[in-house]
Amino acid sequence: MGIKEEITSPTYNIINEYQRIGYPAFYHIDVYRLSDENDFENTGGLELIFSNGISVIEWSERIIKILPEEKITVNILITGNITRQININGLENFNL
Repeated sequence: MGIKEEITSPTYNIINEYQRIGYPAFYHIDVYRLSDENDFENTGGLELIFSNGISVIEWSERIIKILPEEKITVNILITGNITRQININGLENFNL
């Protein structure tokens, strides 16, 4: 995606922003420690997800009420000690 630096979990920062030369910014957001949508709005997160950047949100079910209707959702289900089932929904809304 044109990001030169290592992408790390923003658990303590809540939002990590990565600049991409010639492309919109990439926002990695972790809302696990937030209580609700109001907490998310207070972080400035709402402006980011409605910007022209790309936002990846961990624990997005905690703020589901304020997410855009057109979104891509990735759900990872643990199916065994070393197996996972990955479900991707919403790709039909985008021209990727």
